[in-house]
Amino acid sequence: MATGIKRNDVYRIVTDQVMDLLRKGTVPWHKPWAEASPRNVLSGKPYRGMNVWLLCASAFHGGYKSPWWLTYRQAEELGEYVRKGEKSSLVVFWKWLLEKPRDTGPAEEPDSAPKHYAMLRYYRVFNLEQCDMPADKLPARVREWGKNRPQVDPIAECEAVVTGMPNPPKVEYGHPGAAYHPAADTVTMPDRQMFDGAEEHYSTLFHELTHSTGHATRLDRASITDACRFGSTNYSKEELVAEMGAAFLCATLGIQNKTVDNSAAYIAHWLEKLANDARLVVNAGQAGQHAADYILNAHEPEEETADGAALTGALD
Repeated sequence: MATGIKRNDVYRIVTDQVMDLLRKGTVPWHKPWAEASPRNVLSGKPYRGMNVWLLCASAFHGGYKSPWWLTYRQAEELGEYVRKGEKSSLVVFWKWLLEKPRDTGPAEEPDSAPKHYAMLRYYRVFNLEQCDMPADKLPARVREWGKNRPQVDPIAECEAVVTGMPNPPKVEYGHPGAAYHPAADTVTMPDRQMFDGAEEHYSTLFHELTHSTGHATRLDRASITDACRFGSTNYSKEELVAEMGAAFLCATLGIQNKTVDNSAAYIAHWLEKLANDARLVVNAGQAGQHAADYILNAHEPEEETADGAALTGALD
């Protein structure tokens, strides 16, 4: 933290900066790590839609760190390398079929135009880590995945905050994406070298650690402890809290200049889900302050309003 600047002052500066960026408009948000979404070994194509969620969940629960998947038949084409006893994961797709119009006789027109209808198909796939497959059997893009990335060195001050967080969640690296899993109280992250740089790595980790502060054993935040459907109001509010908390931590540690534009764009995306109510940034900022203080293991007296009431920072 800059010498002579109180932590609460840093929080206010960041909130004002984010609000100013939102008013001006920001560049589209992007993931600050190399894309590692689930992909097919043979085609190289990424899975889409619901399959991303299905395979990421399978990877998390199975402990697989590879983003590469293939069917049993594809594994057979390369050689029978799926280990015995391995359980497959499900992927689905919709196939659109054409229904021919019903012929009502030679003297009459068909009773309707051709119709399309969707038929759900599914396949069973295996993660590459479920196979004993020699490297020379794999396409070059699979063998070279994640190589030749710049080295991302730790930042000592940021590492000290991460290791000093009280009652921390488990953090696992090597996953296709970054996420916090409340049921397991675990943060999953891509490997460090997959990130654009050290600042982007820590801002992403701080985002997920901020989510983890909502766990019942920590700050017990309803947007984490209650079941929240993706895209719901509570889910959207929690995303604002996480990004504000991450922004505060980045500013406290002096890396906010590399991350604040990206944070503002990400926040703008979730504000759209909440009817673009910019006041929610302030509300999320209050909850983000409590989360950042928890991660920093910082304990200061609560501020008071003019009438002596404590500012609790509760979300609306």
